[in-house]
Amino acid sequence: MLLALAACAGGGYRPVADTPVRIGPAYTIRGATYVPAAAPDYDAVGYASWYGSESGDRTANGERFRPDWITAAHTTLPLPTYVEVTALDTGRRIIVRVNDRGPFAGRGRIIDLSRGAAEALGLRAQGHAPVRVRRVEPSEKDRKRLREGKAAAALAPVPADELQRLRARLR
Repeated sequence: MLLALAACAGGGYRPVADTPVRIGPAYTIRGATYVPAAAPDYDAVGYASWYGSESGDRTANGERFRPDWITAAHTTLPLPTYVEVTALDTGRRIIVRVNDRGPFAGRGRIIDLSRGAAEALGLRAQGHAPVRVRRVEPSEKDRKRLREGKAAAALAPVPADELQRLRARLR
């Protein structure tokens, strides 16, 4: 009986875990087709936006959405994936766990950050900001921290000369 009650306590959400990694089939939203892919060398510049509790309570990979965690939505990367997100205005960067699909609004948006990730990167007040998103393989310690809703270890800001090169890619 206790085992049956324990199984119900999760609310039907997938546990926060790094396996299995799901790529998923192509899908269409508002007339645009997205084709998820492994993309081990993913490195793009574009714009980030952020989302909070208005997104619902379940992510695309079945986990409970927690707005204050350091997570994000991406249209095609496998779920989950870890990315380094760099704010091109300031050079600040953080590691983020991608566990949802999006963004589906606005041209040039390449990632939707959770409210917690936007705050950690210093982008919450802006709502929309230029970023670099690069796939990374963080340490197991950082993965564990992110799976528990905590931030990964702090990263040094991007040097000014590299930041200038990244901003040039945005144009």
